[in-house]
Amino acid sequence: MMYFLLGVLAPIILNLLHLVVGVYVVTARGSVMSLGFTGMGFLTKTTALLWLTWLGVSIIELNYRIYVPLLTFFWFFTHLVEAFVIQHYMGKNVPKHLEDMQI
Repeated sequence: MMYFLLGVLAPIILNLLHLVVGVYVVTARGSVMSLGFTGMGFLTKTTALLWLTWLGVSIIELNYRIYVPLLTFFWFFTHLVEAFVIQHYMGKNVPKHLEDMQI
């Protein structure tokens, strides 16, 4: 049960929260501010991944051969989903005069 909670659900929930804030930032504040948020998100997500790894392996004593690949797979998968969703909203947020300049 702990493998599912920490290895699957925790990275999905954390990246979902980051996705919601990221979509808000890109739609309300623009693409440049979204790039700054993405840079800060890299630091917070890395810290959270390290913390979840430490919590699972050192504190709860889960088997690292099962837990770490599970955690990193779901972290990476949700990170890719977040990247494509944010890219979609960034594309919708392009001003008309810049869109007309493209070939």
